Amino acid sequence: MASTKNVRVYLGTRKGTYVAESDKSRRKWKVRGPYQPGDDVYHVTPDPRARGHVYAGVNNAFWGPSMYRSTNHGKTWTEIAPPLLPLQKGRKPALGPEGVPQPIKAIWHIEPGHASEPDTLFVGVDPYSLYRSDDRGSSWQPMNGINEHSSKANWNPGNGGPCLHTILLDPTDPKRMYVGISAAGMFRSDDGGRSFRPANKGVLIDFLPDPVQEVGQCVHKVVLDPANPETSYRQDHSGIHVSHDGMQSWTRVGKALKSDFGFVVATAASRPGQAYFVPLAGETRTSWGGALEVYRWDDRSRKFSPLIRGRVAIGELGTHREGLAADALDPPGIYVGTSTGQLVLSPDEGRSWSVVPHAFPGIHSVSVDASDFVR
Repeated sequence: MASTKNVRVYLGTRKGTYVAESDKSRRKWKVRGPYQPGDDVYHVTPDPRARGHVYAGVNNAFWGPSMYRSTNHGKTWTEIAPPLLPLQKGRKPALGPEGVPQPIKAIWHIEPGHASEPDTLFVGVDPYSLYRSDDRGSSWQPMNGINEHSSKANWNPGNGGPCLHTILLDPTDPKRMYVGISAAGMFRSDDGGRSFRPANKGVLIDFLPDPVQEVGQCVHKVVLDPANPETSYRQDHSGIHVSHDGMQSWTRVGKALKSDFGFVVATAASRPGQAYFVPLAGETRTSWGGALEVYRWDDRSRKFSPLIRGRVAIGELGTHREGLAADALDPPGIYVGTSTGQLVLSPDEGRSWSVVPHAFPGIHSVSVDASDFVR
């Protein structure tokens, strides 16, 4: 019997992990879950190097953070080891109820390693730290090039806490990577993470008396262009920016919108030179005019165009920084997870929209696996 082919959308929510599945039409959806029920799942991501493998970063206010791996598209899950805070000189480790060192405070982002390193994972955590595993999460090593960065005294926590929430690997250069930290900004490494330098030139900090600083930017999310990793798209507290030189400099492009504040940005493999944004009102962190809006940026024309026409999702809707994704099909599907629990999607890059008929808990993250249909 032939195996069933599916597009799978993985959701991390305030009350566990969910999986929504559809065929290639992406019109009708079946929902599985919750897995890790009752826990805050900040990020769920499939591993493109291993079919069916999915990772989840799970946070519990009482028991602390944990990590889970599935090898069957999220049908069953196995707990794996989270990173532990390193012992500081002259201090005893904080011990949990069973006498073991306490893990980090929260897991924010999980990034599968480069295609040339099939067992490598990276994890961004609170407080302000990056960890690497070379055995698929059985053990972890702190990456002190960023964890002990010389500018760390000038970092401040964002509204979500002191989190390292973005990890980007250059697909053409295994030694180049970027990380995003709130509120410290973007950092670039060209030596596999042994050292990092700030990558925020051109991004002002409009909430400080002196807005021109090397670090301190409250970056919300950054993605690489699918065809050219020298180009990247940035949603910052202080607006939407684009870089064409590997984040050595940035240009603000979002002022044409009525607001270029927001938390999310995504790109689609079949649409190089384009990026998708969901602008929000900066005061309330919710949608403008009582309805969700999605915009597409075209880097060639340097213009924005609205993709949602009509009031598809109505109300005071917000998004968290992992709450927007696009799949690898053509035309690309676009998926928006809201802080009030709606999964809003378009199977045809904005020509039509619908809401999955399921009342999810508030959605933290959206990731899509359409590899069944992509070769």
